[in-house]
Amino acid sequence: MLAIVVVGVLLIAGVGWAIGSRLRSPSDEAAARRAPKPSLVTAPVERRELTSTVTVSGTLSYGSPLPVTLAGTVGGTAGAGGADGTPQRVTTAPKPGPIRAGQTLMQVNGRPVFALRGKRPMYRPLLPGTEGKDVEQLQRALRVKVTGVFDAATVAAVKRWYAKRGYKAQEPDLEARKNLQQLRQAVQTAEETLAADRKALDEGLDVRPLRIRHDNARRELDAAQKSLETAPEITPEQETQLSTLGRAVRTAEEQVVAAEQALAEARKPEPAPTTTPAPTPTPVDTSLLEMKLANATQDLYEAQQAVTAYMEQIRVERDKRLEESRKTVRTAKEAEVTAEQALRRARKVSPLREKVAHSVANLADARTLLAEYRKTYGVSVPAGEIVFLPKLPARIDKAEVKPGNTIEGKVATVTSSAFAVTGSVEVKEAKLLRARQKASMETMDGTQVPATLSTVGGDEKKPEGKDDETGSVPVLLTPDSSKGLKSLVGSTMTVRISVGSTKGKVLAVPVAAVVTSADGRPRVRVALDGDRTREVEVRTGLTADGDVEVTPARAGELKTGDRVVVSDV
Repeated sequence: MLAIVVVGVLLIAGVGWAIGSRLRSPSDEAAARRAPKPSLVTAPVERRELTSTVTVSGTLSYGSPLPVTLAGTVGGTAGAGGADGTPQRVTTAPKPGPIRAGQTLMQVNGRPVFALRGKRPMYRPLLPGTEGKDVEQLQRALRVKVTGVFDAATVAAVKRWYAKRGYKAQEPDLEARKNLQQLRQAVQTAEETLAADRKALDEGLDVRPLRIRHDNARRELDAAQKSLETAPEITPEQETQLSTLGRAVRTAEEQVVAAEQALAEARKPEPAPTTTPAPTPTPVDTSLLEMKLANATQDLYEAQQAVTAYMEQIRVERDKRLEESRKTVRTAKEAEVTAEQALRRARKVSPLREKVAHSVANLADARTLLAEYRKTYGVSVPAGEIVFLPKLPARIDKAEVKPGNTIEGKVATVTSSAFAVTGSVEVKEAKLLRARQKASMETMDGTQVPATLSTVGGDEKKPEGKDDETGSVPVLLTPDSSKGLKSLVGSTMTVRISVGSTKGKVLAVPVAAVVTSADGRPRVRVALDGDRTREVEVRTGLTADGDVEVTPARAGELKTGDRVVVSDV
């Protein structure tokens, strides 16, 4: 019984204590609701390198997407269809995957479409005689001499190019061959018409007698000129007479020599005997011999003079004959010119003359048209059979047509063989970006891949009324290495673009720790014991990831390990 009483007392006492401990007076309740004493939130001052980055979330894909369209028809140069008006129908569609320079991109109506390297798009068919920068581009692709003219060497190179790939270069179609034949026939008809008109003009009654007279005058002139050209220096009769006179000179010379010898013998003394005294010489009479010598000498002189006189006579007679021949030529020439002028005047006034003039003009026009057409006639490259791409090798990312489709627009999308990440950044961040800045790509599994910022911005126009500081700007980044990225095409990548660095370790504090005083100078508050602080004037530098570079205005006032106030709490 006593035990029960004791337990009851204790139970009542415990309940009373519990209730009493939970009961508070109004003053106790007010004290409990009072705010605690403020304390400081601080952060340590660190020495480390700061790197400012712009983060981009983008998609990994192949770079430089380019839509491919055909510049014209394939297999011809006519209208919207083929050379014969048939629709342009795909027979072999582009196949996604790598494509190299010179490879067949697709087939249309059984004809090839080649991919070649070049920045200038194909925009017209290339025909013989075509000139321009696009021809130079084709010549560089075919590796022939670059002249800028679609010449014979280029035609030969085009033939070889197609044949090596199992095709035949585009020859003139049926319509072109018909046009050439018609132009040739036009020239032939014009020639025949002109010949007939000229014949009719020459055979006219008002022209024919004058034409005959002109022909006769021409023949007489030819004969006179030939006679003048073949006139002999000496006639046979003169040659005979000159020979006779020559013999007379030789005979006179012989007589002179004989007379001289006889006179010399007569004047020579006789030899005296050796045993008897020399008799007195008897004078010899040589006067007769001297007379004979004088006569012979005179005869020789006269014979020589006769030859000289006859030679002068021959010269005079020859000059006379030549002058007569020249006069005959002049007379014949005057007659020929007179006859020609008469014939020309007759032709001018003839009714057929105007017809001949028209025939001459028609023939000239027909020949000009044929010559101009021939300049562009021959092997050509249709506008749709070549697609120039800025960079090769590349890859076909997507085929936009299937076999059986007609060509109406884009046939494929081509990208470069390199990888790229496309994304966007805010306008304010875009102002910090420049091409060729270094970046780091992070894959889904955390792998880091070095990259480079290729382009900032695009052709997108800013919406009207939109502020310059709002919106986004597209960016394109290129990985420095493509190893292991092929399987990640289409996946999301996080890219951090480095826009600045301290190039070494510096003092860094949280951005929230820097305040601007009334004097406009930045300061930080360094925490001391007992919630006391002291202000330190600083110069700020690069900001990165919520931290900022600081340099104390006075050396030693701020160091690593100090704690700066971020906020008062």
